[in-house]
Amino acid sequence: MSAATVSYSSRVRELLAGSLSSVEAGESQDLESLVIELVHCLNSLSENLASNASDDDEQENDANSNAGDEDHEIDVTTLNEVIQVLDDILKFLSSPLMNQDVMDALSFELPKVISKFAGLSGKCLELAEEIVDRFVEACNPRDMLSVLCEALDAARVSLSLSTSSTPLLHGLSKVFISVRRRHYEQLKVAVPIVLNVLKDMSLEPNMQVEGLFDKALAIGVSIKAVASKLEKEEGTKVCCLLGLYVMQITAVLSVSIKDKVDSGVPLVMQLKPLLAYCGLTHLGLITGNDAERLTSTVSKDDDDNDFLNSFHDINLGASLLFIWGRISPEVADVASDVNELQSNPVKRWQAYGMLKHILASGDLLWEFKRHTVEVLLEIVRGATPSQCNVQIDCSQYTTSIYSALQAVTLVIMYAPDADLRKKTFEALKRIISDIPVPQRFDVLKALVTNSQSSTMRGILLDQVRNNIMSTSSLQATDCDAHVTELVELVLKPPHGGPPLFPDQSDEVLAALNLYRFALLNNSRESEAGKETSSSSGFLSKKTLERDYKGWLLPLRTIVSGSIAENQRQKDQDQESSLEILCILNRIESLLYWCIELVEERLKSS
Repeated sequence: MSAATVSYSSRVRELLAGSLSSVEAGESQDLESLVIELVHCLNSLSENLASNASDDDEQENDANSNAGDEDHEIDVTTLNEVIQVLDDILKFLSSPLMNQDVMDALSFELPKVISKFAGLSGKCLELAEEIVDRFVEACNPRDMLSVLCEALDAARVSLSLSTSSTPLLHGLSKVFISVRRRHYEQLKVAVPIVLNVLKDMSLEPNMQVEGLFDKALAIGVSIKAVASKLEKEEGTKVCCLLGLYVMQITAVLSVSIKDKVDSGVPLVMQLKPLLAYCGLTHLGLITGNDAERLTSTVSKDDDDNDFLNSFHDINLGASLLFIWGRISPEVADVASDVNELQSNPVKRWQAYGMLKHILASGDLLWEFKRHTVEVLLEIVRGATPSQCNVQIDCSQYTTSIYSALQAVTLVIMYAPDADLRKKTFEALKRIISDIPVPQRFDVLKALVTNSQSSTMRGILLDQVRNNIMSTSSLQATDCDAHVTELVELVLKPPHGGPPLFPDQSDEVLAALNLYRFALLNNSRESEAGKETSSSSGFLSKKTLERDYKGWLLPLRTIVSGSIAENQRQKDQDQESSLEILCILNRIESLLYWCIELVEERLKSS
């Protein structure tokens, strides 16, 4: 092994010396072939290292202690040889006799291959960074930007991306500052590659969050330095790009935390100067206004869609920056922002649409979602009921509120503890009541229609009933049409066939409860002389006959049959059958109540 590795060291020195001699002799073709051979030599060394490491792993289980000592000795020898190779390259590049043509030729190839050795030891990392720095200092910045971006892209398939990318990211942070012209265009090319690398690094099993953050922050500080020396439109664009970058890396950082959320507080605090420089406020972040402003500034060209796809988590990052302020006042004091959200329904609706990104994420710790639910409860607490503010147009926010409520239902269903489920259910009720009545029942209907869970459908149908109770007769006039559609959706599913028992018991029970309530409510209003348009629709003889013959009587037959079937199976699985029978008996009782109400109404019509 020693003889083989020594040959690498001597061969590298020989090739480096030959490259300089070829230029002095005017042989440019020889220089190109020597550089290719040098790269091949270094790649061969890297492959041998990987092969030896694999062999050592296979022998580890059955090797005796002496063999283990020998393997360790070989590793040290090999490592020292790699350090010698890197040191020789650095000395060659730093020589006062160095020719620029040789430097340029080596700069196009060596950063990519040198980065493969960065993870072997701290000394290897140090030498690799110094080699990259030497290229950055001596070569054209625009050329080095392309070289380092290409090397980073290639490093994404590496088994040790965290270490191999470190010298490249280090060099890139220096290149950004060295670029003399067209700064924004250069950053538009490089930043998406950096973000992809950071995202890949965050997914590595043994990734250190602090190391990931340090790399991301260094790039951010470099972009800020570029923006600070530019003027007018280009400076504004670079500043906006920096703001989007900060949002994106906040999302990456937060997702990469797998232990305690508090451990990220010292890291996020370091983003405060960048946020202030970009003019970002936590109120602007939580309403989405800052993200929209920055995006609109950098997306004026036709080819910007692909560029913006690299920032697909900026809304998640913006929301998380607000939540980090909620987690620790050292990050930010968001108390005044919460007060503003409580008093401003439009901004509150915007916040719902942003916080949904946290609730819907499957990659974040549940602790983030717990803080998010608590923020939702805070901003809705004390808010004026939106039914009294129907003059405020909510229509443009309805879709995002609906998406937020969908995310809330996911937390209710999958939260790991009862306390979080209870808090989230309370948030669900408050957000629903915060939607103006003209849009509220449309949102509820969409939630019920698109839910795949019978239990959640039952919960949502109960919310329809509760909200009809809390609205005035005039406002509830149009609700009856929704009631009819929702009850039919459950009792006569659009895909055909009757409801399935016991799988759909929860939603059938809730649908019958809703139908019974609507019948009693309309009957009381009719008796009190409050004749509304629903009296000729929901309680019309034609509608009631349709419900009676099309829903209620067929359901009675199905429920009776299910009860009889479970009675027969009780001896085989007593506990399960008894539980199902209890549910079916409740449904049967409520169903007969609805049938009686309809029959009474038909007799009097």
